[in-house]
Amino acid sequence: MRILYVTPYIPSPIRVRPFNFIKGLSQLGHAITLCVLAPADELGQPMAIEPFCEEVYTIPLAAREIMPSLLLAMVTGMPLQAAFGRSSRMEKAIRYRLHKDQFDLIHVEHLRASVLGRGIKGVPKVYDSVDCISLLWERAAQSSPQVRTRLLARLELARTGRYESEIVQQYDRVLATSSEDAKALLSLAARAPGSQESATLQVLPNGVDLDYFHPLDLPVETNTLVFTGKMSYHANVAAVLHLCQDIMPLIWRERPDVRLWIVGQNPPASVRVLERDRRIEVTGYVEDLRPYLARATMAVSPICYGVGIQNKVLEPMAMGRPVVASSQVQGALRIEPGHDLMIADTTAEFAGCVIRLLDDSALCQKLGLNARRYMQEHHSWLSIAKELVAIYQETIDVYRTNTSRHGAD
Repeated sequence: MRILYVTPYIPSPIRVRPFNFIKGLSQLGHAITLCVLAPADELGQPMAIEPFCEEVYTIPLAAREIMPSLLLAMVTGMPLQAAFGRSSRMEKAIRYRLHKDQFDLIHVEHLRASVLGRGIKGVPKVYDSVDCISLLWERAAQSSPQVRTRLLARLELARTGRYESEIVQQYDRVLATSSEDAKALLSLAARAPGSQESATLQVLPNGVDLDYFHPLDLPVETNTLVFTGKMSYHANVAAVLHLCQDIMPLIWRERPDVRLWIVGQNPPASVRVLERDRRIEVTGYVEDLRPYLARATMAVSPICYGVGIQNKVLEPMAMGRPVVASSQVQGALRIEPGHDLMIADTTAEFAGCVIRLLDDSALCQKLGLNARRYMQEHHSWLSIAKELVAIYQETIDVYRTNTSRHGAD
């Protein structure tokens, strides 16, 4: 197949979903032309995705385009994320590529780029929503410990819900990382005024590069916890604040020598200040997070709110490390709590699970082995890429059938 792939950022090993979709599609023999809308801070960076693409077109997102789009959003009710992805130059580049070359399908990634594919006709369209963003805002409005995030969530919730209810009806196929997100999108579409038959929604989970994230022969640090994630993301900030303010004091009451590593780029001041406690280390950006995962006694993910699938859980599991996480992760996984990882929700339960694992190295080892096995069975990127190809083919076949039928009519 020849696929035109549209993203609102440069796919990279950090932006794992589009990066590994494209890498897997390339390995399976498909030709990818990538159109990237790149914010200024991403321009000029090496693009690890290039070897897997036939062509890459990078369109800068100019600062002069952003503010008018955001102001327009405030007037029209478009979500700020969708408005941020508006770019007349990107729209022209997409139309030019579709006119110049014959593509079997166009794939549009994330709410931020969704506006770029809405008006395209003459080719089947797949929209990878990744998550249901209005569901994320709903949970953030209820559970975020940060006042600014709660206010933004309340501002964006209604407009994002309206927008998502419309956008899923403007693509031939819509993808989501979990059944929970897919159900939320379907519910939004059903409630939309004048709603018609919507696109087919399909769950396609995230995977992990199991050759990259594999068990490492490094000495394990005793009494050391690790939390990983992009720290500019409000849900990760909420999780870290909950961990440090509510859970760690209970752990330290029993085990005062326990240390915590917070590993992820762009930590805000509210996270950096946590280093005042010498038992907490905030690393910021690291070139390779695998040594942190391999050396920590366990990974912890006390997620307050979120949607989709949590790579901060999948990656340590792929490396054969024990994980303690909140039940939020279960909606997107087929895990067996107590067998593949530990699940705990209340502050006391979470602290208790951590202390139990600190005291039981044999249980840690068992959980790690089971976690690695689970990942090999369910979350190989190449197997997920094969599922994506099947989705593409079905979408193309249905599109051609419908086009032929309407032409005959």
